Amino acid sequence: MALQVGIVGLPNVGKSTLFNALTSAKAEAANYPFCTIDPNVGVVTVPDPRMDKITQFIKPQSVIPTVMEFVDIAGIVKGASQGEGLGNQFLTHIRNTDAIVHVVRCFDDPNIIHVSGSVDALRDMEVINTELMLADLDSVEKKLQKSEKMAKSSTDKKVKIEFEVVKKIHTALSAGKPARSVELDEIEMPFYKEMHLLTAKPVLYACNVSDSDFAKGGNQWVRDVEARAKEENNKTIMICSAMEAEISQLAPEERKEFLDSMGATEPGLNRLIREAYALLGLQTYFTAGEKEVRAWTIRAGTKAPQAAGVIHTDFEKGFIRAETYHCEDLFALKSEAAVKEAGKYRSEGKEYIVKDGDVLFFRFNV
Repeated sequence: MALQVGIVGLPNVGKSTLFNALTSAKAEAANYPFCTIDPNVGVVTVPDPRMDKITQFIKPQSVIPTVMEFVDIAGIVKGASQGEGLGNQFLTHIRNTDAIVHVVRCFDDPNIIHVSGSVDALRDMEVINTELMLADLDSVEKKLQKSEKMAKSSTDKKVKIEFEVVKKIHTALSAGKPARSVELDEIEMPFYKEMHLLTAKPVLYACNVSDSDFAKGGNQWVRDVEARAKEENNKTIMICSAMEAEISQLAPEERKEFLDSMGATEPGLNRLIREAYALLGLQTYFTAGEKEVRAWTIRAGTKAPQAAGVIHTDFEKGFIRAETYHCEDLFALKSEAAVKEAGKYRSEGKEYIVKDGDVLFFRFNV
């Protein structure tokens, strides 16, 4: 499941510093997958402490976590939707992602020029959000004209439903509201998804602060962003890109000492990755045995056969049942044998909805 999260923001907000920290934070185990597949695309592991716990009770030959892709998108400037800066190039990059991490500058530094001359977190947020909405509005207006003509001349119900969906989205965008604010039913959703709108993507605001403000728990700019995000029903995370870049370059032992001195148990990047993972509506299940302990990514609400299909399509086609227990049962009871003795080891059928943290073994026949 190759899912991408785009990192966006104005120039000089710490966006690329954050991306570089993400893609240079080497995993501590050599068999953790990591690569940079393009100068501005990095594949990073999703930190999950449960994997380490599982390996305490099931000793595998290898450990394979799940991964996700981060895309560093060129700085967006006011007027980008009309071709300013890199114009349509950034639009294409964002359109191909599944979610957005919007980096907001919440620090003041006279040595780092701000494109607007001063730091104003809410104004900066508005610039990016407005450009995305204007870009969507432009594409929706074109689609509306075409869709209206087809709806008038066609008796096809699907054509008429599509027109109603486009009209609803156009109304919202014209009022300065993102596409994701539009309420649609199950019949309308497929038409909505086909439009690949920029403002349909879920957003996580990353408040980039100085190391001193990070130690103090933030500043007024951070509180302003948090309040606005709450109004939008979006989430925020506070991070210091410069500090994270420094942490990512340290050896594992030095990294632990640095975090201990900061009173932290893990890098802020770990929290960012997990928040982005959750933003996409994703969850993890595990397969565990002597050969390997591995994490698999599925969307919340996925049934057992489809979860099996993530491993191999044959698993889904020939699905018989899933033998499962939750990783928390393993942690409490210390062994699979004890889990079975306690009656926590279950056999589930095709309608079983996989839970985050399930350990699964699939029975199938093809």
